[in-house]
Amino acid sequence: MTLTIPLLAGTLASMLHVISGPDHLAAVTPLVIETKRKAWKIGLFWGLGHLVGMLLIGVLFLLFKEYIPVESISKYSEQLVAIVLIGVGFWAFYRIFNEQKKHQHPHVHNEGENYVHIHAHEHSHNEGHKHVHDKIVKQNVLSSFGIGFLHGLAGVAHFLLLLPVLGFENNLEGLQYIIGFAIGTVLAMSVYALILGKLTSHSKHQHNDNFFKGIRFAGGLFAIVIGFYWLYLTF
Repeated sequence: MTLTIPLLAGTLASMLHVISGPDHLAAVTPLVIETKRKAWKIGLFWGLGHLVGMLLIGVLFLLFKEYIPVESISKYSEQLVAIVLIGVGFWAFYRIFNEQKKHQHPHVHNEGENYVHIHAHEHSHNEGHKHVHDKIVKQNVLSSFGIGFLHGLAGVAHFLLLLPVLGFENNLEGLQYIIGFAIGTVLAMSVYALILGKLTSHSKHQHNDNFFKGIRFAGGLFAIVIGFYWLYLTF
């Protein structure tokens, strides 16, 4: 039974770390909202990127602390994360305000007499649409991994979360804590992305376009506000 305690402790510590960070949530929220389907992949790859970045900065801290300015790397990574968050937010705004132009176009109908009207074009679930959506998912997944990686690099304080490993009685317990930490990081953001993706898809399927746009706008604004705040803290 005691062997499961380090595993559980690592999982809970990492889940609290991920969910309690508004910059973490702000980074993936616009990507999840735009992706809708397979949204859990956005959270999964953010978690993997975050984990890889954390482990990399931790290894650098342990092995090359005296030779490499790890703290400077961390500081610049934090500033880069802030800029990326702002960029993600404005990207979401761009998608919202340009979508109407792309999805509306004039039609001429010959039914007794000619007339022109603007038709709001609905997406059809054909093969072409599937390929486009898969491309968007792939792009957002790669973006999510990159942002997660930067988040992992941003802050030597992340490494402090792994310090309990030094307090365990043996290497097996320490290894369990690290494994638990990895599981919790990926699990927490995957669940968040899955839930948000389900809510977003539901609002879209209900044909409540204004509500859906409101969610997208809120997600973009969230990323921008947190990005500017994070940028302010790092200068």
